[in-house]
Amino acid sequence: MKLSQSFFYTLRENAKDEDSVSSNLLVRAGMIKKCSNGIYMIMPMGKKVLSKVENIIREEMDAKDAQELLMPALIPEDVYVQSGRREAFGSNMFSLSDRYNKRYVLGPTHEELFAVASSMDGKSYKDFPYNLYQIQTKYRDETRPRYGLIRVREFIMKDAYTFDVDEAGLDVAYNKMYDAYCRIMDRLGLEYKIVKADTGAMGGLLSEEYQALSSIGEDVVVGCVGCDYSSNLEITEVVDTMEDSCEEELSMEVVDTPNAKTIEEVAAFFGKKESDFVKTLLYNVDGKVIAFCIPGDRELNETKALKLLGANEMEMASFEEVEKVTHARVGFAGPVGIDCPVYMDRQIKHMKNFIVGANQSDCHIKNVNCKDFTPVEVADLSQVKEGDICPKCGKKLTFQHGIEVGNLFKLGTKYSKSMNLYYTDANNQLQPVWMGSYGIGLERCMAAVADQHHDDFGIKWPVEIAPFRLAIVPVSLKDEEQVKIANNLYEFCKEHKFDVILDDRNERPGVKFKDMELIGVPYRITVGRGIKEGKLEWTDRYTGEKTEIAIEDGYSEIEKVFAM
Repeated sequence: MKLSQSFFYTLRENAKDEDSVSSNLLVRAGMIKKCSNGIYMIMPMGKKVLSKVENIIREEMDAKDAQELLMPALIPEDVYVQSGRREAFGSNMFSLSDRYNKRYVLGPTHEELFAVASSMDGKSYKDFPYNLYQIQTKYRDETRPRYGLIRVREFIMKDAYTFDVDEAGLDVAYNKMYDAYCRIMDRLGLEYKIVKADTGAMGGLLSEEYQALSSIGEDVVVGCVGCDYSSNLEITEVVDTMEDSCEEELSMEVVDTPNAKTIEEVAAFFGKKESDFVKTLLYNVDGKVIAFCIPGDRELNETKALKLLGANEMEMASFEEVEKVTHARVGFAGPVGIDCPVYMDRQIKHMKNFIVGANQSDCHIKNVNCKDFTPVEVADLSQVKEGDICPKCGKKLTFQHGIEVGNLFKLGTKYSKSMNLYYTDANNQLQPVWMGSYGIGLERCMAAVADQHHDDFGIKWPVEIAPFRLAIVPVSLKDEEQVKIANNLYEFCKEHKFDVILDDRNERPGVKFKDMELIGVPYRITVGRGIKEGKLEWTDRYTGEKTEIAIEDGYSEIEKVFAM
């Protein structure tokens, strides 16, 4: 591509409304442009990168005998009602009505439609197994779009679905996709971890995530100093290592605690540690107020709470809801005598004589014990903390932040049963199809690579996904010999179908060099005054190393780069 004949721009200043390094670099490099909160244009230079990400994914999917198709983005709402997921998605779904008042949604994911498609060639056990996939735009009405392409409302996803006659077949298909995803992430140049994760609204038997390690990652990847344990913070077990207290159980006593509502304020008032308290947190869970009791030095894990209750959504209870069940102002909730169901973290069962809210304004109760209230259920409800005990080996847990760029789900028979996807087995009996679901966010991958591969000068794309692998830069367009040599090198590349950019703009050399660094071209040939001695300058974007090569050797060096 010749820049003088192309749509090409870069920005010298940082983008004012971008909140991550990767989004700032992608905007400055002219690869993306925000048109609304959580919605981006992919500009020509960015489309080059995105297409190469797509090609890698397509190659690895095809290598596993997956077949590509394309589903609609506009889907009848009834489809999600039938599968039972309409409520689970809630307000995250974009919904609309047509002129006949029929309800539609913009597809956030396509398990249901793939189940419908599978029924066309999934009637007998002899029809299986097979793997279908698409690369298509998804829509989710995110509450807080942020970090550029990381959390958006419209995004491109590769989603694949496998179909088998039993769990053993699903295991084989799942392992193939696991291998394909590892190859994709490796080819993209990502540093990543594979972690166990919550199945969430997708449901099913198992979920694993591919987490690209990043300081801006919204997920916390839990690891271990002693073994290969790896998990998402959302589902990591808090190992119950507490021993039963040897204290004698005392009688409850209500204590006036004016102006002490937070755990820190109450701890200071009593002169106790936060671990001597039990926090009672009130949530609206699917329309009902629920109390969760956890140790004072812990946080509630909402994912665990939702799974325990089999619920879809939860949010902190409103002031009015709190006052209704506690008969007190906010800040004084406790499990003793509260007018709502109570769920208790399992660590509390070891505690004695702890302090809780009294369900009276400006009051707490000390010397509370588990016999003084009756929880509906006792379970692991706490958030794990860094330094906690590993569930696998007992060593200390460590935290890293990650961007979820891919996920794998063993769906089992959840969607086949709800969408009536059955096959006839060898005994002529109807059986539900076993499904797997596998997703990769293309723009997220692009942003994660930019986040991991950059320096002060711009992006350092890995060779396979760089917009161009080589840039040819003549220093002076007034020098006919420089222009001639640059054009000869360029035509050689075009003849061999090499992905090359010729910066033939009438700009200062420094501007050209900075632009090539910013957009992340891995290698650059500079055609300058050295041609008088028969020399070209070869620059490696990754190392910054500059070397002189003979003009006649330039062609063989180019061939080496494109043979990588």
